[in-house]
Amino acid sequence: MCANQKYTPGQVVWETTLRCNLKCIHCGSSAGKARLNELSTKEALQLCKDLAVLNAQEVCLMGGEPFLRKDWHIIAKQIRDLNMKLLVISNGYNINKDIISKLVDLDPHSVSTSLDGSTAKTHDYIRGVKGSFDKVMEYISLSKEADLPTTVITTVSKLNLKELPEIQDFLLNKRIAWQIQVATPEGRFAEKFALSKEEYYSVALFIASMKKKYTTKEMPVVGAHCFGYHSQHLPWLGLYPGWEGCQAGISVLSIKSNGDVIGCLSIPESKIEGNIRKRSIIDIWNDPNTFSYTRKFKVEYLGENCKDCKYGETCKGGCTGFSVGFTNKLHNHPYCFYKIEPELLQKTK
Repeated sequence: MCANQKYTPGQVVWETTLRCNLKCIHCGSSAGKARLNELSTKEALQLCKDLAVLNAQEVCLMGGEPFLRKDWHIIAKQIRDLNMKLLVISNGYNINKDIISKLVDLDPHSVSTSLDGSTAKTHDYIRGVKGSFDKVMEYISLSKEADLPTTVITTVSKLNLKELPEIQDFLLNKRIAWQIQVATPEGRFAEKFALSKEEYYSVALFIASMKKKYTTKEMPVVGAHCFGYHSQHLPWLGLYPGWEGCQAGISVLSIKSNGDVIGCLSIPESKIEGNIRKRSIIDIWNDPNTFSYTRKFKVEYLGENCKDCKYGETCKGGCTGFSVGFTNKLHNHPYCFYKIEPELLQKTK
C-alpha cells in the first residue's frame, strides 16, 4: 500500500472495451463499438501494476464484452500474477472451449454471465440478438463442466419480472450463484420499462423468500446494492453484512476503456476524476480532492427523497447509480425500503 493511503480499492471494476456483440435494451453504457482510444496492452499491464501498488483486492474485467479484446488473457494473467483476485463478466455469446480452458488456468474468483429471461423469446429480445439465449446456456453448461465458480446475473425490468420464478427453478441446486439487480433509466434503457415501487418491492420479497426457504448451498442468491435500505420487515439482501453508503471512491474504483477513472460506471461522466494517461491511477486515487461526493459526504447533500431521514448520515442516500438513474440526482434513492414500506403497506389495507 502507498504511504499515506487513506482508502483501499477493494474492488476494481474495469470496462476493458466498449465493443460488444449484443445490443441489450438495458445497457447503461450503450455498448457496441469500441472507443477509438481504448487502452493498449502496454497501458493495461501498467495499470495492473499500479492497482497492485494500491493494494487492490479484486479486479473485475467487463465491457462491452471483455472477451472481444484479443489481449484479454494477457491482462487477466497479469492480474493473477500480481496476486489480485480475478473476476470476469461476459454476455456468453462468443464463449468457446479455448476461452473456458484459459479461464480454468487463470483460476478466477468468479466468472459471471447474464441470464435475463427463462425463455429464448424474452432473453433474446432484451439482449437484442437472436440466439443469445442458447449461447448463454451453453456458456453456463461449459463453465459448470469446467468447475469454474459460476454466477448468473439477472437485470430485472417490466420485460422479465414475471420470469424470475422460472429462472429460480433452473438455477436451484446447480451450485450457481445468482445476483439479481434492477435496470435503471440510463443509456439505452427506456424509463417505460423500469420497475414501479410495487414491482421493485416484489422483487425484494422474492429474494427474501428464497433466502428463507433455501440454504446458501441450494440457492446462493443476493440482491445487488440497488436494493434497500433499512427495511422494517425484510432482512438485508446483499452479500455484505449491511449498507454503509455508496462505496464509489471509498472501496470501489472503476475504470473506463479509454483510461478515464470514475467511482462507479453507473454514475454520470461529470464525476470522472481523471485519466490514467495524464495522471497515474495511484495519484488519482490518493488525491484528497477526488471522489468528494462520497469521501466528503455531508447530510446537506441528501436529495428530497432522503432529506431529514434518521439514517441519512450513514446511508448517504443509497446507491448512487440507482439514484441518478431514477431521479437525476445523487444521494436521493427513490425506492428506499424505509421510505416506501409505509406507503405500500397503507395501500394494502
